[in-house]
Amino acid sequence: MKSVQVTGYGDVDKLELVDQAIPEPTETEVLIKVKACAINNTEIWMREGAYGVGSKSGWRPEGVQFPRTPGSDIAGTVVEIGKAVDKSMLEKDVVLFPFTSSGKPGLEHIAEDMSFIGSEYDGGYAEYVAWPADLCFDMPLADYTESSVFTVSGLTAWHMNEQIHVQPGETILVTGANGGVGSLNVQIAAKVFGAKVIAIVGDLALEDEMKKLGASHVLSYKSGDLAEEIIQVNGGPVDSVLDVVGDALFATSLNVLKKGGKFCISGSAGGQKTELDFRTVYLKHITLYGSVLGTRAEFKRLLQAVSEGKINPVIDRTFPLEEARKAQLYFKKAGKLGKVVLLP
Repeated sequence: MKSVQVTGYGDVDKLELVDQAIPEPTETEVLIKVKACAINNTEIWMREGAYGVGSKSGWRPEGVQFPRTPGSDIAGTVVEIGKAVDKSMLEKDVVLFPFTSSGKPGLEHIAEDMSFIGSEYDGGYAEYVAWPADLCFDMPLADYTESSVFTVSGLTAWHMNEQIHVQPGETILVTGANGGVGSLNVQIAAKVFGAKVIAIVGDLALEDEMKKLGASHVLSYKSGDLAEEIIQVNGGPVDSVLDVVGDALFATSLNVLKKGGKFCISGSAGGQKTELDFRTVYLKHITLYGSVLGTRAEFKRLLQAVSEGKINPVIDRTFPLEEARKAQLYFKKAGKLGKVVLLP
């Protein structure tokens, strides 16, 4: 089969298209013919070494073992099953829950042995992938490309919304709202939980599209006084912030939060380190949440909401598998709306 491997930490020249043997599923695994694999910051940061310090970087302390096939947002068809797998799995169209762990239900994502597909296991930048049968779920939509875009971004966004317990009528500020996680945060907060959403983007040309996703107001982070604009359009401070940007909007986010407000972060594309005056946190009674991925139960709730049409796929562009380098470079450009997807 064709696959794209990361050969070491570095730039996109570390992505190499190779021929390798099709993996053989174990007794409890299935073999999936990959039909679509959406791109995430996850595999780019893994390649760049951004998850750790020094020479090791990955979801696990020991770092990534190279070569490694990245890709975690996978949709495809089961074409072979292990001996212990129910025969009904054969020829099923599935999406893959993206990690294994020994964590108890509800705590899977914070178990010490959490191991991620595309980091600790070979992932979906390939024509085939093997994965545990019990971590394969029915595809929520009829289309492979559309179904592939929810796994990591969707699970992360859903978990963020559940962490802060979004309530109907609350105002939620969503940063990076045109990106993979951000565009889903807008939809989940507004269309699933009934919140009023203020979406922060770079280019206000995206305003109409963001409002279609459920945003009540759309503002640009390039504004000269973003905090004042947020307070003005909302008629006061916001209830919570769902952030994927980090340093660039951190001070503004804390500034516009109400007393007792909640700040939840799952990414730091705008800066991984910041200055924090602790007085802001304790004098305003702000609760801070760190968030990434989520639980199997949350994944099931996400897929149900997708299948019911409450959450829609947002896809910016697709690339053939052979153009993985070009696709990752495009992914890092600002101004996209939604996900970028590789098609084997």
